[in-house]
Amino acid sequence: MGTRQESVKRVFGNFVFEEKCMRSHLLDNMIIDSRYNELAAGLCGFSTNLKKGERVLIDAFDIPEAMVIALVRAARAQGAHPYVQLHRSRVTRELMLGAEKDQYEVTAEIELARMQRMDAYIALRGSENIFESSDVPSERVQLVSRLMKPVLDHRVDKTKWVVLRWPTSSMAQQAGMSTEAFEDFYFKVCTLDYRRMAPGMKALSELMTRTDRVQIKGPGTDLTFSIKGIGARECGGLRNIPDGEVFSCPVKDSVEGVIQYNAPTVYLGTSFDNIRLVFRKGNIVEATSNNTRRLNEILDSDPGARYIGEFALGFNPHILEPMRDILFDEKIAGSFHFTPGQAYEGVGNGNKSQVHWDMVCIQRPEHGGGEIYFDGKLIRKDGLFTPKSLHKLNPAYLLGTGKA
Repeated sequence: MGTRQESVKRVFGNFVFEEKCMRSHLLDNMIIDSRYNELAAGLCGFSTNLKKGERVLIDAFDIPEAMVIALVRAARAQGAHPYVQLHRSRVTRELMLGAEKDQYEVTAEIELARMQRMDAYIALRGSENIFESSDVPSERVQLVSRLMKPVLDHRVDKTKWVVLRWPTSSMAQQAGMSTEAFEDFYFKVCTLDYRRMAPGMKALSELMTRTDRVQIKGPGTDLTFSIKGIGARECGGLRNIPDGEVFSCPVKDSVEGVIQYNAPTVYLGTSFDNIRLVFRKGNIVEATSNNTRRLNEILDSDPGARYIGEFALGFNPHILEPMRDILFDEKIAGSFHFTPGQAYEGVGNGNKSQVHWDMVCIQRPEHGGGEIYFDGKLIRKDGLFTPKSLHKLNPAYLLGTGKA
């Protein structure tokens, strides 16, 4: 079979890749989309920066074999040793339907032992049905989450890791797009040059580190809290793909007021709309939504689930509308997320929980607008950063259509 090759240079973070490719070409009897190779090279290079001799676990959830193979080859190209685990959502659902304590104690012991041998972790998660686990009883879900939490904690705190979704027809439906158009959108977003975000992220991180009081106002929202002494972390392609956020965390008992989220969300296989939370001394004392009963079941998973473990501002210029996929939705330009549950080590308030639920509010004018203040100074209005030092996080600059 004849193929026409072209030389293509691609940028991912600080890495430049040059390859001879077509959109699809034959390699060792496996057809690999050249976009797979580009993404795999970025994940193993820029995102996890794999080194010679390091071990990396590739956790593949309902994704094409060709992408798994592209990741294996990219890891080897970095000199690392790849390990692969394949998951299927319907099998996972079946296991969880009959989950027992003794069963998952053994599973957690095995998985933790393996994770402790890993230096890095790359997870790609696809699904033809995001509600596949919606009929798993909540007590089974909570049991599995509690027993598997040490594995998650070790992965988050002790390895280099990156997690991303995989484009499927169901995701295209969620986004209201054709499958082909969504795939093009996905690869454009996931291979974004994050270097352009770096100056603005640094300025925002430094500002958040100096900040004490935060106030957020918007339709149905009047919230105050402190982030004094917590610090902040920049997210530009090193943990999640797509990326584009800076996060901190409220002082645990400082949150007061009410927040009305306007982005839909899916958590543990259940869809939620119009979540509204009321806080007193950091604790969620009232929670309502289109499924208030299930919402409160999740928030009652453990004491920490009713406290906030993360506060973040999102600014990815390519992501504008929610699609019930949190790895995309939490990066929406002009959004923030305010997260009940587990806090991150190093930039957290010490809150512990098996829950970490990123709930999103969009503040661009078409979603109702809103303002964010740091120590009484307006920082963002209707989704756009107002201080000159933060203009490089606004869409016009990030897309190259305007100056900072």
